[in-house]
Amino acid sequence: MRILTLCYEYPPIGGGGAVVCREVAQALAAVGHEVNVVTSRMEGVPAFQDDGGVDVHRVPSWRKRRYHATTAELGSELVPTYRTALRLHEADPFDIVHCHFIVPSGLVALKLGERTGLPYVLTAHGSDVPGYNSARFKLMHRLIGPLWQRVVTGSAAVTTPSHFLEDLIHQHTDAPVHVIPNAFSTASAVDGAADGGVERRDRFLVVSRMLERKGVQHFIKALKGLPPGWEAVVAGDGPYLATARGIAAEAGVDVRFLGHVAREDLPALYRSAKVFVFPSLQENFPMVLLEAMAAGCAVVSSTAPGCLEVVGDAARLVAPGDVEGLHEAMKGLMTDGAAVADLRARAYGRVTLFAPDHVARQYERLFLIKGANPPLGVPERLRAASRAA
Repeated sequence: MRILTLCYEYPPIGGGGAVVCREVAQALAAVGHEVNVVTSRMEGVPAFQDDGGVDVHRVPSWRKRRYHATTAELGSELVPTYRTALRLHEADPFDIVHCHFIVPSGLVALKLGERTGLPYVLTAHGSDVPGYNSARFKLMHRLIGPLWQRVVTGSAAVTTPSHFLEDLIHQHTDAPVHVIPNAFSTASAVDGAADGGVERRDRFLVVSRMLERKGVQHFIKALKGLPPGWEAVVAGDGPYLATARGIAAEAGVDVRFLGHVAREDLPALYRSAKVFVFPSLQENFPMVLLEAMAAGCAVVSSTAPGCLEVVGDAARLVAPGDVEGLHEAMKGLMTDGAAVADLRARAYGRVTLFAPDHVARQYERLFLIKGANPPLGVPERLRAASRAA
């Protein structure tokens, strides 16, 4: 099939949603589909590239930072994205659109569908759903509520990687939702016996965008009173970074704030730490957990919705916002090497459940059912799946 993927961010721009977009697109290309991605561009990023068999077309936008975009910056790429998508479709028609994020990218899919009749499948990621990130997007969702409903109603299908987000979507629409986990490649992972040539230190590591709901403030407070000998490192940038630094200074704890870390440098950073801590208050399907688990870290995670669906039984679990519980979980791992080794082994086994080829099969089956005029050469295994649906 010819698949058009729309996503307002794509690596090296963006966060977890961008990584998911790339993993799914490359996985679909690997099983024989022709995939084109239309996404936003910023200074220093090429307008076109072949990324692992995926044709990536980048359109102009006002975006200035790789890790964060304002509402105006998000809106600036809508018209260029639509024009590029329409041009590509008119030159060589697509069978279906896979759109990541109900808004803003879904607005392009809706307009393109109204113009051409091309069906689109939505994948929701979190902040594009009302009620998920109310601190930042409550007003926006209130203003665009009717348009959000049009995008969802006009879609051929809606998918999401977690049952938590499925339930949240159903608070706003009766549209059926298909739960398909995010794809994650273990190609660059290390198992529990290997550390990729990097010395693994007595280190607690947090990798996250610096937002209040990510819970880094609870991690910082939980460090107070821990036995000496371990270091605390926080990687990531965002509007909450200055506040987090202030909390650390007030608490009198030593935290290394690295700021933004380039994606190509993250594997070595993960492998440098014995324990990865993820204290988030709310998540959909956090890819950083999979990245840390694949790199052989023992994990301490909050039980926030979405986190549990990723880690299963492969982490020490703490209630969101429970500073004392987080303190005790980290303290216990500081002196229990056997527990650290067990968590590392469990983590590496867990990430294999999200293999890209398995996830790609779920998407292609859905695309065949919902797509326009499947090509005659579609594999028999997909025809069988369609007949069984």
